[in-house]
Amino acid sequence: MTIDYQPKGVCSRRMRIEVENGIVKSLEVQGGCYGNLQGISRLVEGMRVDDVIARLEGIRCGFKPTSCPDQLAQALKQSR
Repeated sequence: MTIDYQPKGVCSRRMRIEVENGIVKSLEVQGGCYGNLQGISRLVEGMRVDDVIARLEGIRCGFKPTSCPDQLAQALKQSR
């Protein structure tokens, strides 16, 4: 399953996530803080979707009510 997600309230503009059998196979993020998002991408590859959601949901970026990791969690909820 491919999730093509447009994040809301953050600097990144697009997330493309490949999920297979409840496992994140790949994550590509356009925009945002490149180094941090590349690191997050490598960390979540191979993880169970539910584990990624549990770890990243609710993370805030400064005074914003959300963050790129939180938006990733929101996107992954679509695969459930």
